[in-house]
Formats: sequence, C-alpha cells, structure tokens
Amino acid sequence: MPRKAQGGLFAWCLYDWANSAFPTVITTFVFAAYFTKAVAVDEIGGTADWGYAISLSGLAVAVLSPFLGAVADHGGRRKPWIAAFTVLCVVATAALWLAEPNPGFVLLALVLVGSANFAFEMAMVFYNAMLPDLVAKDHIGRLSGWGWGLGYAGGLACLALALLALVEAETPVFGLNKDAAEHLRATGPLAALWMAVFAVPLFLWTPDRPSKGLAFAVALKKGGATLVDTLKRVGDYKDIARYLIAHMIYADGLVTLFAFGGIYAAGTFGMDFSELIVFGIAINVTAGLGAAAFAWIDDWIGPKRTIQISVIALTVLGAALVLAEGKIMFWALALPLGIFVGPAQAASRSLLAHLAPAAVRTEMFGLFALSGKATAFAGPALLAWATVAFDSQRAGMATILVFFIGGLVLLAGVPDKRN
Repeated sequence: MPRKAQGGLFAWCLYDWANSAFPTVITTFVFAAYFTKAVAVDEIGGTADWGYAISLSGLAVAVLSPFLGAVADHGGRRKPWIAAFTVLCVVATAALWLAEPNPGFVLLALVLVGSANFAFEMAMVFYNAMLPDLVAKDHIGRLSGWGWGLGYAGGLACLALALLALVEAETPVFGLNKDAAEHLRATGPLAALWMAVFAVPLFLWTPDRPSKGLAFAVALKKGGATLVDTLKRVGDYKDIARYLIAHMIYADGLVTLFAFGGIYAAGTFGMDFSELIVFGIAINVTAGLGAAAFAWIDDWIGPKRTIQISVIALTVLGAALVLAEGKIMFWALALPLGIFVGPAQAASRSLLAHLAPAAVRTEMFGLFALSGKATAFAGPALLAWATVAFDSQRAGMATILVFFIGGLVLLAGVPDKRN
C-alpha cells in the first residue's frame, strides 16, 4: 500500500484517538462523577438528571442522523459534516469549565453536555460511513478495530494527563483553585483541546468522496426524498432492518453502561475522583487491547460472531458486577468486562459496512446511528427510574442486562455477510 494511503488510514484512525477524550473524560468518568457529586443537589437526583440529558441528546441524534446521512450521500463529501459537528462538540465541551460546584449550575452543565454529546454522535455518523471506502472488504474489520483500539488509547492518554496535571497534582497547572473545583472543571477544556488538535490529520490526509456538485438546498431535498423512499422500501433491506433493530437494543445497553459506569463506581463502591481516573485508565487499557486483538478475529470469523461473543461476555460479567461487593471484586470483574466493549462497537460498524449498499451507505450509517439512538433514551431513562424507584444504583445498573439479552436474541437471525 502506498505511504500516502497508509497515512490516510492512520489519520482516519487518529480521529478515534481525538474524539475518545469526550466519552472517556466527560460522559463516563471524571465530569459525570463531578456533576453528580458536586454540582447536583444529591447523587440520586444528579444521576437521574444526567440520564435525562443524555437521553434527550440521543433522541435528537435519532431524529436528524438518517436525514442528514441521506443528504450527505447526495452531496458526496463527508468531511465537511464531520468538521462542523466536531467544532460544535469542542466548543460545548470547553464551556463545561463554567459549571461551578453549585446546584445553580445544574441546567447549564446539562445543556452543555447534551449539546456536546449530540455533536459527538452526529460526527460519528459521517466518520463511520467513510470506513468501507478506505479499504477492501476483507480488511474492514481490521481498520474498524484498529480505530477503536487507538480510540481507547487516546482516552487513556487524556485521562492520564488529567490525572497528572489536574486531579492528582498537589498544585494543579495554571494555579487552578481546588476549593472551587477548577481542577475538575478544567477537564472540559482539556478534552476539547485534545479533540481539536488530534482531529486535524483526518481533514488533511484522509481521502473523501468527491463532491457531486449539488447545491445544498438540492441535496437537502433529494436527501429527504431518498430517506422517505428507503423507509417505504424497508422490505428490500430486510437483513439490514433486522440487524439495526438488534443493534438498537444491545446498543442501548452499551450507551447506558458508558454513561453511568463512572457514576456507579463512585456511588456504589465509594471511589473518589483519583480512583475513578485510575479505573478509567485501567479499563481503557483492557478495552483497547480487546479492540485491537479482535480486529483480526472480526475479519477471520466475521463481525456477527464477534458481536455475539462480546455481548454474551458483557452480559455475564455485567450481571456479576451488579451483585459484586467491595472494590476488589469490582476491579476483578470490571477489567475483564472492558476487553469485550471495544469489539462489540468495532464489529457493529464493520457488520453494517458489509451489509450496506454503496449508493446509500451514509444514509444507512445514519439509520445505524438511529438504531443506536432511537431508543437510547430508554436505557438511561429506565436506569434513572429504577435508581429512584428502588433508591439503589445497583437496581438501575441491572436494567442494562435486559438490553444485552434482547439484542442477542434478534441478532441471531441476521445473516453473516462478509462479501
């Protein structure tokens, strides 16, 4: 493969490294825990509020992503869309600095994190749709897995930086005031800067589809018409439809696990911010190793089987975590669980890359995002309801298992296409 082509593939993977700072530092570990512990009135109410914010942003993604994906298919290019949503995510994430440790800042924090999460997910629609155009079909699993693996490494590196420069530092950089939680609020600007810097190579080196020369208004009109036509002819895409429904269900479990993993560790097992970052680093190591190792397995046994193995393991280990007592048992179960998170995600997008026709690929990845978000409000909302109803974070986390099992049942009927 020419060196220029290799550089384009590396730059594509590096975008995973760039944007993984947001879910790792903001929505999973540090800022999520800071919000529930220091900004919200109490942890139970804060957990519920966080869940509703993530749910609403997911609903917005579900509504807009298929339509904008269809528009992009008619326009041709994907990178302008990625750029626009990346900028929105960076700006909203940086603004989290404004969320002071006071209940008066709850609404501001939720609006900002919801906006950033919306932009993050929308950028991923167009980013994922680039995958099948970059390599041959027998290498899709590898490129997807390497991207996820590099993403976990990026999350790990950003968390480590946050630990050394902000959370654990006796005197945080720039003289930040710990009494005002400035060392924790600064994780917003840190994650934003990380995304902004490391996203640049994608736009410089990775090839994009050429523009089809359509005016934006024309692309909007054609995109809407194509989406309506696709939905009318859903019977022509029965295999994809079944897969997207299966993905919709088990992705709910994954989304909820990511959104509340740090909150659960902090609230149920008493982890402080320093422990949360160490846990985040450790889980990113196992997840990155799992994604990289399964990259070859995906191309060997197929993405469907890779997803099944991963989700079964997540179900078993997740059930054990709900029942676990003490930090030692939590660590012993959570680290192996991380191994199967990356493969479940990477193989999900590679399976759709095999199933989706080229002419409507971005639209299908929009529907893929829809399947990951159409009911994404259900997972966090059900967790939030169960947490409040039973006054227990364990009861809330147990709801995740229902989504994993339901997704597995439906996935069994999806054909294992690899050609």
